[in-house]
Amino acid sequence: MAPAFETAETGAALPVAGTDLFGHPRGLTYIAATEMWERFSFYGMQALLMLYMTGHLLQPGVVEHVWGFAGLRAGLEAVTGPLTSQALAAQLFGIYVALVYFGPIVGGLIGDRVTGRTRAVLLGGGLLACGHFLMAIEQAFLPALGAIIAGAGLLKGNLAAQVGALYAEGDRRHDDGYTLYVTSVAVGAFLAPLVCGTLGELYGWHYGFTAAGFGMLLGIAIYLRGMRYLREPAGDRGGVATVPLTADEWRTVLALSVLILITASFWTVQSQIWNTYPVWVRDHVDLGIGFGLHVPVTWFQSLDAVTVLVLAPVLMRYWRVRARRGGEPGELAKLALGCSIFGLGCVLLSLGQWSAGAGRVAIVWPVLFHFVIGLGYLLYAPVALALVARVAPVQVRSMMVGGYYIGLFIAGIFAGWLGRFYEPLQPPAFWLLHAGIGVGGTICIGLLYRPFSRRFGDAHPEAAARAVAGAARLGNA
Repeated sequence: MAPAFETAETGAALPVAGTDLFGHPRGLTYIAATEMWERFSFYGMQALLMLYMTGHLLQPGVVEHVWGFAGLRAGLEAVTGPLTSQALAAQLFGIYVALVYFGPIVGGLIGDRVTGRTRAVLLGGGLLACGHFLMAIEQAFLPALGAIIAGAGLLKGNLAAQVGALYAEGDRRHDDGYTLYVTSVAVGAFLAPLVCGTLGELYGWHYGFTAAGFGMLLGIAIYLRGMRYLREPAGDRGGVATVPLTADEWRTVLALSVLILITASFWTVQSQIWNTYPVWVRDHVDLGIGFGLHVPVTWFQSLDAVTVLVLAPVLMRYWRVRARRGGEPGELAKLALGCSIFGLGCVLLSLGQWSAGAGRVAIVWPVLFHFVIGLGYLLYAPVALALVARVAPVQVRSMMVGGYYIGLFIAGIFAGWLGRFYEPLQPPAFWLLHAGIGVGGTICIGLLYRPFSRRFGDAHPEAAARAVAGAARLGNA
């Protein structure tokens, strides 16, 4: 007999729905498809954002007409000093990214305590669609960003939580369900720059932003169609939180908090891939591939997703082989290695710039860069998230996993601030600076390796494989 389930809104017991996607609950099909189109809309807009601001919106004759922008700029420059258009764009992008990753913490609370997850997802999707359509109107740029930030905060965490709610406690399909879900993230992140980016770069910014809006509307339609299949397990799920933390568990929380702060070094470097990096590609890379054809700048964001999809199964198999031979490194070693590899990728950008001299950088350098950082990402991002989820005391596990995004929040602010040094330092030194930040994260892990090891212990052999399979769970595959 099927286990009883209940809806979040009514609490009425219902039988679990049938299956249709590789033996998984039918609702997973709709959640995964919704997430794919949400990520399509989100990354489609984000791929264009820096190019749009530096190439059009912040130019004289245009920026004066953006509602509320003069006051915002005055407030920023009161803190930072005068900013060029590029530095101002980098600062705005950094704040935007920071708020996007802080949003799910607040949105999750709203979904859990106020609206319910389903209503939060629908409201978030509606705000995202409105924000993307508003991006096509120059004057409404700031309200558009606000709507996107609020929408992503409401939708992102609540939709992911609904995946887990499809499975009964102890269901062995749970991890595989998340793997299928996060694969949809990577697919959306791959398609978005190819479609929205190409339309925006080649035919007009408003075409790209509008395509992102229609992508989100399609996601909402899919979600509405599948709402009847979204269930939550019946029973009390809050009792464990009433058990107070012991002194030892508080020390674990403190150690995890320090680790989350260290992750900001990695995410600072990673954030530049969407911030200053597109400007560098546009201005310094030879994008010609022969026969009069040129690669759009936004396609490199799709390459970023492809490298993770290609490398993830290879790395998973490699770890399984190493584990059978007893030679698989621990989580902390992987984090240290991943941070350094990501920094090495930035060294490649500097080498490419130096090798070009006064000319344009050969396209092979950014292509190689994406494969290197793809490997660094897989070694770092999913492993760090899995470590937090594994080690956090059960009473505060959800809070700590949500708190993981604080590292991305800090990184967004810091990366935006660093963007102001892109022009005065020049690209070779700018990328070497970020290589140093990546290596700095490795050094921090090395200095705290022994106390972290004693506190966190070692993961089970299969933990790394599950972590890599969930690489896109952070929203950037």
